Amino acid sequence: MKAPKGTIFIPFSQFPPKKVRKDCLYHYTPSMLAPISFENLHSCENWLPRRVMSAWRVAGIVHGLEGWNEHESGGTIFNIHKVWQATLKHGFQPLVDYIH
Repeated sequence: MKAPKGTIFIPFSQFPPKKVRKDCLYHYTPSMLAPISFENLHSCENWLPRRVMSAWRVAGIVHGLEGWNEHESGGTIFNIHKVWQATLKHGFQPLVDYIH
């Protein structure tokens, strides 16, 4: 555990870290709040809070809503600003809570 004090850890899976430090912050899996317009959405993924979806699930929904046919893989990615604006346009909001 050589990370400096105050380091923010961002996980890439639903599995919690085996060890945590009190002098660091641990964020949720990259995720977003679902739009209010989504009905009957209670818990999309059981390791995230209610009405929260993982970023990769949100990306798939936004791809479909925008009608994008391109596939991001390897070094090929969309214009991040275009994707961010489309995500916000469809009502998804960033999740800002930290796990201490």
